[in-house]
Amino acid sequence: MKFSVSHAADSGFEKQGLRAFFEYRDLGIREATDGKIAAHVIRASPGEAVSGGRHRHELEFQMIYCLKGWIRFDYEGVGEVLLVPGTCVHQPPGIRHTELGHSDDLELLEIVMPADFATVPDSPSI
Repeated sequence: MKFSVSHAADSGFEKQGLRAFFEYRDLGIREATDGKIAAHVIRASPGEAVSGGRHRHELEFQMIYCLKGWIRFDYEGVGEVLLVPGTCVHQPPGIRHTELGHSDDLELLEIVMPADFATVPDSPSI
């Protein structure tokens, strides 16, 4: 493990990430932990529509903290959950969920373990 510091003024957002309608700012935790943990700030790409359906992530830990704006999810076994500034969600490993929408000014902090994980879309129902 290594020391890491990330200043907003010295780093930017990139379109590379799980969702094309979001931009991601890597906080340097992945490199500092040799891929054990990743932390990033996610923000909405204004005007880009939400796409993608129900899915789950194959990981050990996922936490989302809403910094700005809002985002709405539907979680299997829970129902709809609205995140607003100050809301923190622990998404248990494998929980199926769907994003229903978000504001153009959305900003989230997300921490995951491990840094690299699979996202598995639901199969279409027959």
